[in-house]
Amino acid sequence: MKLLMAVILTLGLMAMVAGQLPKNEDRMCVHQMLSQGDALFCKGNLNVIYPEIGDVGCMYVPECNDFRQKISSWSQPSIKYSQAHEGDSLKTGNISGSELTGYQPPGPPPQTGFHRYQFILFEQPERGKPITLSTKEKAKRGSWSISDFIKHFHLGSPVATNQFLTQNYHDF
Repeated sequence: MKLLMAVILTLGLMAMVAGQLPKNEDRMCVHQMLSQGDALFCKGNLNVIYPEIGDVGCMYVPECNDFRQKISSWSQPSIKYSQAHEGDSLKTGNISGSELTGYQPPGPPPQTGFHRYQFILFEQPERGKPITLSTKEKAKRGSWSISDFIKHFHLGSPVATNQFLTQNYHDF
């Protein structure tokens, strides 16, 4: 094992010395987890699954394999929560129900660094106001306050949360 590791290290150093770094597609795809502070948001085993990458929860979307570009065009991820009390749809990721607003893929503008994309799961109260968005909230995804929404509909504490970070694919 030590010999094999030495050979791999030597080949890597030779490529660097010769100035021939491997192309992006040839590099190993590293899934970097979020910092300890950012990881505190990830609670409750909520999975956010995109094609090709898998579960992006609590990590940076890797730059390899054009994942940062692809994630901006893929359809909505599969969301799974294995500890759901009732309903196999949330356990399997085949969620159905009333959609408040359509999915929009991540699209961080160029030269703005990493952006957070957060997923928050609440248990819907059995009784109470029907959950809807106001006209103002429907107009623009970023035009409303999540904390006001939670208070208005008496949602309480989240059951599970997750997030990932990505940046514009032209920025690296």
